[in-house]
Amino acid sequence: MTDEIKQAIPPAYRGIAVATEKAGFTMASDPLTGSLLRTLAASKPQGGFLELGTGTGLSTSWILSGMDQKSSLISVDNNEAFLGIAADFLDHDPRLQLVCADGEEWLLANSSLRFDYIFADTWHGKYLMLEDVLAMLKPGGLYIIDDMLPQPNWPEGHHAKALRLVEELEKNESLLLTKQTWSTGIVVATRKAG
Repeated sequence: MTDEIKQAIPPAYRGIAVATEKAGFTMASDPLTGSLLRTLAASKPQGGFLELGTGTGLSTSWILSGMDQKSSLISVDNNEAFLGIAADFLDHDPRLQLVCADGEEWLLANSSLRFDYIFADTWHGKYLMLEDVLAMLKPGGLYIIDDMLPQPNWPEGHHAKALRLVEELEKNESLLLTKQTWSTGIVVATRKAG
């Protein structure tokens, strides 16, 4: 078995990838991560989805390609230019709501919302406000993070932060989690029912 993706890449993905490269955005999710995001999205029919850190929409396209037509996705980012790329390619999808907002402000204003699936791909919801985001996860819901293996673009000291984050998740008795040393290093956690 290889790490190649044999299934179809989402229709908008290639266009977004070209625009992403032109824009100089270097923090895009790995296609292997995208494939997993799609597979996990398909496990939540009629689900409520949240993506923190849209970037240019590459991972958003994968999540949408796994969602059914009765599901909805809110994707939040604070960079209007990068979010504009996502909008150019994905805004036609009625299941998607793209939000340009500061992560902390959005989370505080929407703390009563609950989701079946949260992909936290930015500081808020991952290294900041973790408990707030986990409180938004429904029982049986999935919390997914990537970039947990050392990355070449990490600033000094970031590896220690990543290790502390995983330790914090492991201590959370309301979660069951799996750490994967695959792709960029993915952690998938599920909130236990009851």
